[in-house]
Amino acid sequence: MARKKKAEEASAGSPWLNTFADLMNLLLCFFVLLFASSTVDAEKYEDIVTSLSSSFSIFSGGGSALDEGKLISTGITQLNNLNEYFTSMGKTDEGSKDYTDASDPASEILEQNKKASETMYEDISDLADKKNLSNYIELSIDPNFQYVKISLSGSILFDSGKADIKSEALPIFSKVGDILHVYDKYNIQIEGHTDNVPINNSNFKSNNWLSSARALNAATYLINEKGLDPKTLSWTGRGEYDPIASNSTPEGRAKNRRVEIKIYNDINN
Repeated sequence: MARKKKAEEASAGSPWLNTFADLMNLLLCFFVLLFASSTVDAEKYEDIVTSLSSSFSIFSGGGSALDEGKLISTGITQLNNLNEYFTSMGKTDEGSKDYTDASDPASEILEQNKKASETMYEDISDLADKKNLSNYIELSIDPNFQYVKISLSGSILFDSGKADIKSEALPIFSKVGDILHVYDKYNIQIEGHTDNVPINNSNFKSNNWLSSARALNAATYLINEKGLDPKTLSWTGRGEYDPIASNSTPEGRAKNRRVEIKIYNDINN
């Protein structure tokens, strides 16, 4: 009986390994050539090493600790010390100032304005209630908290197309003057406003002239009758160019015909 042939023993190495080894050698030679032809900026490298060494204590022996904790290189973390470490990173070398906690000057000024204007708003509101002016004026604070605004409807103070304060409105405006006298040393600005309906009379060329005349007459009354200081009192006419409501309806036009008195807080004086 024919003897069966033994299966051929597997060779010590597969042929593909030789090809792979040659490829690795070629790649190694290629990277050696790249490195040999490159230029290392020694100065920049030194700066990087120095910076990292001073910040995280690396490149200086293999292991380092944060403060007096256990070595990170031992594999033990230092979570208990990380909060203190990162809190101190924003401080100067002397530890005298924490820049991460430095307040924003603009935020401080805004907060000061806010407190001053809110206090002034409350005080003026109380005075208005005592003088029974709540039905005649509206109080508001501007978005930047620089002033408190008193608004009066133009129909209360003036007849249509005229700039003289109505006689029946003088008692009301006199009480407003009493409130303003409390803030006589503050900067106070009076603004006249109209709707967009063109004026049609011989006294005023336009709504700009009418609004300016109304603001001037209001300021003159406050100076002559209530003793306000003209050095801190200013007036201007805005005409139809600063509406607070739509001019397409009678109600909107009535809101736009108004006198605004802005009392700037003491932060801005």
